[in-house]
Amino acid sequence: MALIIKSNIRKVVKELDKENSISSVADEVETALERKVENILIDAIKRAQANKRRTLQARDL
Repeated sequence: MALIIKSNIRKVVKELDKENSISSVADEVETALERKVENILIDAIKRAQANKRRTLQARDL
């Protein structure tokens, strides 16, 4: 599953790093972020199912 794209991570880090102190993003950041997003989605799916809904909503996150 490719939810997270490394080039997009770099762009966002560059935008958020107002002091320009981060010059690069390690490969493992992509993997770690991917895992975190998957866990968030798994928890959200469980909430939607517990509420007997078939639609995943922002409030499930």
